[in-house]
Parts: sequence; structure tokens; C-alpha cells
Amino acid sequence: MARLALLLAALLLSCLLLSYRMDAKEYMRCQLTRELLLKYGINKTFLSNWICLIEHESNRSTKVLKRNPNGSRSYGLFQINSKEWCRVSRKGGLCGNKCEDFLDDNIDDDVACAKRIFQRDGFKNWPGWSASCRNPQNLPNLRLACKYR
Repeated sequence: MARLALLLAALLLSCLLLSYRMDAKEYMRCQLTRELLLKYGINKTFLSNWICLIEHESNRSTKVLKRNPNGSRSYGLFQINSKEWCRVSRKGGLCGNKCEDFLDDNIDDDVACAKRIFQRDGFKNWPGWSASCRNPQNLPNLRLACKYR
């Protein structure tokens, strides 16, 4: 009986993990560039910074979850940190979101929170940006690569 219960629990967990993975999205660079520009109104001045940040934080994937040395976790496309900006399993933090909501393919809440972080602190909250994107020479030339105006 215990063995059957364990097997059923493993099967249920597998189904949950599979359904979770289907909600995640991996963006192509130019697709994400156009979406941030046209749908979310990201300022063209900072667009290359945002794309560079996302590429170094999550490799353009909404499903990335990282554990940090301080015990916090970072979630989703923008790697939004649970220490200050969201709360695990409940709404909260400075963005008022559940951290797990940043792991799905709807990035409306992710972008809103990332903009709030940027308004308060610029890009300095993102280690991927600080390490790889701070130097303007490292930023992608999106106008050329993605042919936007």
C-alpha cells in the first residue's frame, strides 16, 4: 500500500512538473526586443541594456529559478529576487506579486516589476547586467540585428 502511494505521488509530481514546463517560454532575441518595445513600451534608449540583462540572467527563458547564496531565490525572465520584490507562495514584496507568477509565459507582471526595480535602482540589482552589460561595447546592436526603427 505504501509503495502504491509513493508511486502515485511520484506520478502526480511528474504531471505537475510537465504542466509547469509547458507554461514557460523561451524567447528569440528579436521577438523579445519587439515585444518589449511595442507591447510594453520599453524606452529605446535602454532596450539593448534590457536584452543584455535578460540574456545574462535567464537566457531569455521564463522558467529559470535560481537559488542565491543569501537564501533568496530569483525568478523568471528578469530573475526577480524574492528577498525584496516578491513573496514565495503569496502576494507581497515591493512589486506585490507571488514569486512563482514570474515563472509562467505571461510576462506582463514580470515587466511591470522589472520597470519598478529599474525606476528605483537602475540596473544595479541585476548581477548579470553588472558583470556583462555595464560596458556599452558589450550591448547588442538591436537596430541592426532586429531591424527595428
